[in-house]
Amino acid sequence: MVADQLERHKIREKVKTRQLSMLPVRPCRYGQSVTEHSILAFSNGLSARLAPRSRHVGVFMGAGTSKACGLPDIVQLTEAVKGDLAEPLKGQFSTLVSVLNLEEALTKLRRIAAIAGTESIGGLNADQARQLDAAICDAVIARLTQPATSMEPILLFAAWVARATYARPVELFTVNYDLLIESALESWGVPYFDGFVGTLRAAFRADLVETLPSADEQSIPAFFARLWKLHGSANWGWDADDLAEVRRMGAPIAPGQIAAIYPSDSKYDQSRRMPFVVLQDRLRKALNEPETLMLVSGYAWGDQHINEMFFEATIRRPRSEVIAFCYSKIPDELAAKALITPNLQVVAPAEAILGGVRAAWAAEGETPHEGVWKDGKARFGDFSALAAFLAKSAMPSVRLEEQIAAMLAEQVAPNA
Repeated sequence: MVADQLERHKIREKVKTRQLSMLPVRPCRYGQSVTEHSILAFSNGLSARLAPRSRHVGVFMGAGTSKACGLPDIVQLTEAVKGDLAEPLKGQFSTLVSVLNLEEALTKLRRIAAIAGTESIGGLNADQARQLDAAICDAVIARLTQPATSMEPILLFAAWVARATYARPVELFTVNYDLLIESALESWGVPYFDGFVGTLRAAFRADLVETLPSADEQSIPAFFARLWKLHGSANWGWDADDLAEVRRMGAPIAPGQIAAIYPSDSKYDQSRRMPFVVLQDRLRKALNEPETLMLVSGYAWGDQHINEMFFEATIRRPRSEVIAFCYSKIPDELAAKALITPNLQVVAPAEAILGGVRAAWAAEGETPHEGVWKDGKARFGDFSALAAFLAKSAMPSVRLEEQIAAMLAEQVAPNA
């Protein structure tokens, strides 16, 4: 009798344990287990992750980071370009972007320019494709080099980079074409290396991009931040003497010239060495370095090739972490991967996926960290809030505010 009762008790305990293990729980700050995430615990944890000087830290910046400063995102930019073009270019461009995004449209135009000759492909011959390409580039650069509505978010971010004294270089990856980050880094006097050597017609040095930071005798010093512009820049252009080579110019590309703002798959000499391929390899290598912490801000997770690099790296390097900050809802594909990959964490205004657990944020009775919690929502997905959080973790708030105010008073321009 007693043996039967004991056996039934063991079975009940096993069932109860199994049921509890299936609940999405997390330890909160009081040592309890609940089905909500704590913004205070997360923000404190993020500060702790950023603290060790030995960590390899990177930031991936999407269009939302520039949008926080008042520049258009890719959808707004496409509509703006459409409005800036005159007929018949406007009609040709509208046809392209009805089925392609802006970058895909540019790639298609460059394919046509490379192979069409006098024949027509999609209603365009080679000369017409080049003409439309140049007109689109003119419109894009004009829009992205206009003064930003506010430089404060990017200046706050650069303030953190200026004081991020890690043993290994901080790596900044961006798919933005504008010059906001360059302007902000230079405002703080931050030395950085972007893969080019020179000033007026800088040449790309793939060997320096690919050199591992551990090779001290060959590498750029660690106190130089690394700035990798994966999709080109408003001041990148094709060398007039050798169209196989991309140059970083001393100013935004002049009207009428084709900017190197997205990789063309035309047949270039040494095409495997062109900046776009080398820089994407750099992202892959950075994600696969041990103990890497990569913050992802302003990115909509719409580029499948880049997404796969993040997903593969978090599986291959379980001790590294990728933290994705979403401005609104969590994209379905990102959520699916984060639920089975504990070191891929996702933070959104209403919820988060932390350690493979998807849950809403717990209501906080007080502000856990200034600027990152408002009206029951986490604000880390807003680049302005993330930049302020990073900056304040690196220097006293009063001094920071004074310096930012002085810079804004000088009306720092994005193409200064």
